[in-house]
Amino acid sequence: LLDSMDLERERGVTIKASAVRMLWTAADGVQYEMNLIDTPGHVDFTYEVSRALQACEGALLVVDASQGIEAQTLANLYLAMEADLTIIPVINKIDLPAARPDDVKREVVDLLGVPEDSVICVSAKTGQNVEAILQAVVDHIPPPSGDPEAPLRALVFDSHYDSYRGVISYVRVVDGSIKQNDRLLLMSTNGRIEPIEIGVFTPEMTKCDELMAGSVGYIATGLKTVRDCRVGDTITHVHNGAKEPLSGYKPAKPMVFAGFYPVDNDDYQDLRDALEKLQLNDAALTYQPESSQALNLGFRVGFLGLFHMTIVQERLEREYDLDIIATAPSVEYQVVLKSGETITIDSPAELPDENLIAEIREPWMEIQIFTPERYIGKIMELVTGKHGIFKSMDYLDASR
Repeated sequence: LLDSMDLERERGVTIKASAVRMLWTAADGVQYEMNLIDTPGHVDFTYEVSRALQACEGALLVVDASQGIEAQTLANLYLAMEADLTIIPVINKIDLPAARPDDVKREVVDLLGVPEDSVICVSAKTGQNVEAILQAVVDHIPPPSGDPEAPLRALVFDSHYDSYRGVISYVRVVDGSIKQNDRLLLMSTNGRIEPIEIGVFTPEMTKCDELMAGSVGYIATGLKTVRDCRVGDTITHVHNGAKEPLSGYKPAKPMVFAGFYPVDNDDYQDLRDALEKLQLNDAALTYQPESSQALNLGFRVGFLGLFHMTIVQERLEREYDLDIIATAPSVEYQVVLKSGETITIDSPAELPDENLIAEIREPWMEIQIFTPERYIGKIMELVTGKHGIFKSMDYLDASR
């Protein structure tokens, strides 16, 4: 329902976080408004998850009943714990023939240190036990802590570009409220906004008259340049606005770099415009101009991983009708010069003359590997073959 992108439906993965508001009547007879954000699971889209978590009070940790706890489960769990969120564990897909909900429940209990009866087993496909999740949200996740009477502070956690309405900013209203005719200010750039429209996600964009403290919604800003409204910025009122912005986000650090060049050199400006608009919708994406003797003008583009790179290339080709040549991906290197200076490069073209180089350093990662016991030998061979250094080994249970 929330995976609206063609690529998401074709590949069966969530690429973009999607927000939705729903109303639900709980066991106490009271109707509650819930603002939910569906986030990706793949590690290449961790930045999507971390941004969404900053806009929430709690998180549903959803584990596949047939797959059990995976690396991405742990990565996203740690992000939620760092954000100090209330976590509700959920085991999904219990309707599958290969489902093993009892085993997976024990894994989750061991991981989180929670009672077994706090782990909710559901089937999103059949709807079995889904209401128990909503009741758990009401019972355990705290309501928004913002002050509706305080000066407006709204966090921009995502955005996209619309040809008619300009930049559409997705916001979490922390304090105060936003009305249709309010004059708004972007605190990092002092840019002014007179909203064309404000609204909520139902999950379609639905116009409304006011966004209150605690609400998640959107503002059609009318801004035509994507640089004017960045993810992580704080929106307040022009008059009687907030003095201090919200903390925002740490910039994403690209891990993989590649050159993107248009097949037709006349498309260079179109590629620049497409990257600029895509960056508005994918804040982890970085790019800068570069040139090649063979391929002429293009861009050095940074990604969070190889899957992220593949998705960005496909989106540029599909959504912006571009033909692109992508160079072989590389990582960032540190070059220590004989003068003692250290420089960082992500392209062979940036490598200085070899007579000036004292040493070249490549990135290392500290990793944890979770594996069934029977694969330990082969995994040790793989790691040592890649120059890995073994540190320690712990048994989580009899088989892992």
